[in-house]
Amino acid sequence: MKVIATNIGTPTTIHWQQKDEQTGIYKHPVEGPIWLEASQVSNDTVSDRKHHGGIYKACYLFSSDNYKYWQELYPHLSWNWGMFGENITLEGMSESELNIGSKYQLGNAVVQITIPREPCYKLGIRFNDQKIIDLFIAHGHPGTYVRVLKEGEVKKGDRFSIIEEVSNSISIADLYTLLYAKEPRQDILNIGLSCEYLPERTRKKLSRKQKKRPV
Repeated sequence: MKVIATNIGTPTTIHWQQKDEQTGIYKHPVEGPIWLEASQVSNDTVSDRKHHGGIYKACYLFSSDNYKYWQELYPHLSWNWGMFGENITLEGMSESELNIGSKYQLGNAVVQITIPREPCYKLGIRFNDQKIIDLFIAHGHPGTYVRVLKEGEVKKGDRFSIIEEVSNSISIADLYTLLYAKEPRQDILNIGLSCEYLPERTRKKLSRKQKKRPV
């Protein structure tokens, strides 16, 4: 897998529910490299620290392979890499092949797969259409957040390659399905709940979907 673009967001004021707030979802490609820090991408805008940034969401990756699908749905928009708020656009990335906890070399950095992106109203504002939230969930290609195990530089043309595969885990695609399924498969759910690399906040979400055994 290859880095197609590195993207940085600048503070942008949006209006939502009669309030003005800032967001960093308006990301655009940069010419030079970006630096992955332990809890965020250097010089990137992270306005909502409760839901973005931090150890488990230090950097967001999205596949360039998905762009054609969305361009056909929203042909009137001015398209460029970073449209989904991703810091890094990767060619050939598949969520079904990314296991939570697996480690990857990304440029000079070392990262670990953590959780999929769960879309919120800010994506709807970016696309000027709140219906994209449900469409994004249904499409099943959310991209992935990563934890930065070794800080480093990432630039266009760098490779995203596996260092250590975790087998006793589930994929980002499976986790995404579990998070939104009304009746998730309990066998996959149990594997997810036993995954040591899953953030506690996500584990609590999944535990609420676990069926209670008869006493």
